Amino acid sequence: MLQAEEKFRFEQLVLPHLDSAVNLARWLLKNRSDAEDVVQEAMLRACRFFDRFRGGDARAWLLQIVRNSCYSWFEKNRRSEFMTEFDEELHGPAVADPETLAAQADDRRRLTKTLAGLPARYREVIVLRELEGCSYKEIAEITGIPIGTVMSTLSRARQQLQGALSGVASKEAP
Repeated sequence: MLQAEEKFRFEQLVLPHLDSAVNLARWLLKNRSDAEDVVQEAMLRACRFFDRFRGGDARAWLLQIVRNSCYSWFEKNRRSEFMTEFDEELHGPAVADPETLAAQADDRRRLTKTLAGLPARYREVIVLRELEGCSYKEIAEITGIPIGTVMSTLSRARQQLQGALSGVASKEAP
């Protein structure tokens, strides 16, 4: 597929962003196994079309391919909910205090559940901005929406997330 020089360039520019690609796909698809399959396909596409990459932000370029691959997967499989959910506890930091660990696990569970319940567009911009640290410009490039729409969508997503978490917290209070 790639010549030795291009293969080296691909490895240097694109492969460091593999974890971000898996993270985005996992959040969009809500299933680790499907996410890994989609990212594998996306990486093959990225490799196949690397000659079209003209420089710039390789991370945004790869995440755009992953995002498009996820939506193609949705269209092909037409499933809205999946059976396996991401287990946040596998990726949380280790804490020695059992009480703190239990509270953090509960907070992560609530946040994960609430984030997973957001509409796909909201979940997508929240994950790209807050979890992947993408700039508004990068999010606009990845999603193909204007930067102003990115900002307003992110604002609405944050409000909905905060409202949902506040609602959960007030329901759990005695």
